[in-house]
Amino acid sequence: MKRSLCALAALLALAACHTQTSQPGTATEADTAAEAPAASQAAPTNSPGTAYQVYRALLPGQADSITLHLVSAPRSFSEAQGTSSYGSYYTSDGHPYSLMSQPSAAPDSVILFDSSPEKAVGPSGDNLFWRLHRQPGRADLAGTVGGQPVRLRAVAPAAGALTFVVRYFADSAAAFPKEAKSPVGRISVQALVPLGGEEKPRIALENNMLRDLRGDTLDGLPTMPLVMLYKQQRRQFFQDYRQDATDSRPAPADTAGIGPFGIGMNYEDQTATYVLYQQGNLLSLGFFHYNFSGGAHGNYSLMPASYDLRTGRRLRYNDIFRPTAAQQLPSLLGQAVRPLLGLRPGEPLDKQLFVSKMPVTHQVFLTAGGAVFVYQPYEIASYAQGEIHVFVPLASLRPLLREDLPLPAAANVAAR
Repeated sequence: MKRSLCALAALLALAACHTQTSQPGTATEADTAAEAPAASQAAPTNSPGTAYQVYRALLPGQADSITLHLVSAPRSFSEAQGTSSYGSYYTSDGHPYSLMSQPSAAPDSVILFDSSPEKAVGPSGDNLFWRLHRQPGRADLAGTVGGQPVRLRAVAPAAGALTFVVRYFADSAAAFPKEAKSPVGRISVQALVPLGGEEKPRIALENNMLRDLRGDTLDGLPTMPLVMLYKQQRRQFFQDYRQDATDSRPAPADTAGIGPFGIGMNYEDQTATYVLYQQGNLLSLGFFHYNFSGGAHGNYSLMPASYDLRTGRRLRYNDIFRPTAAQQLPSLLGQAVRPLLGLRPGEPLDKQLFVSKMPVTHQVFLTAGGAVFVYQPYEIASYAQGEIHVFVPLASLRPLLREDLPLPAAANVAAR
């Protein structure tokens, strides 16, 4: 139950409800600004209503400080709806935890909650809330975590160091433009663009991030500028949406007060990029995708990706693990997942999951303290249980890792 409540809360925070309304056929201010021609050689800047910030803080009752990466973008396809935030934080042990946001009426207020099951409080799986306020004249946040006072200090990137700007695009189109109450399809893309650092690895990193944003499963495919990628995805989405609407158009009969077509034809497609972990030469990102195309609910997933900042290279499963790892990982994953499910050591996994033995997913990302394996909804558990993120400490993984990974010196070379 604890896992289900956390997962459902995370889903509601990440994906806009498909009953939202906005004026169809017009791009948001962020989209319009992003498509305007940029000055030659001008560095990109944050789109309106977006932000990326790193914070450090000492949480109540903890001896080790945290690093928090917080990405904010417009909520529900429009700046007018306020902003939505996603955060990932960790201490020196490298175990990342996720934060989602809730709407707030006050523009200087930021309300976050822990969506990781390890951080749930109370026997019913209640979420731990962060109730924060922006500090006047500075980027710091102050307030409470779990009712205890806390201050998050904004960390400015060092001169020339790698950082990110947030780009946001959104648009909508009516399925039947001549109909007064036509259903609407909406699309948004929130992306991160790297700035700073050495030029050659940064360019390689940016190209690999574009490939992952596009969903490539092969390395080295040709890339295109971010705006062109968005326009291509928007064109395909609207084309598919209008075709679906034409094929499934019902007879007009408004008996529920929600228009002649119902909410099931108000399609949505959302893509977003988040920083999951960054330390030294290691960067891990999450590429979130939500799609509603009719039915009882939408579908969502988070594709993790790690990068070696020395070269900008994408680190896939086979770049991280030795071939023999596949035989040993199921046992390690089984040990690590049981506490998340409320199971005792050795208790059968299929009491909570669809499987009796943990499969080895290739959806994995690295931190300086271990690896996180990401299982999508329905992959090993019900939709209500949501995504399952399983952290395995580096100490257990060392014999399974390839050499020369961008990890701390003590674990840089895999044990032989």
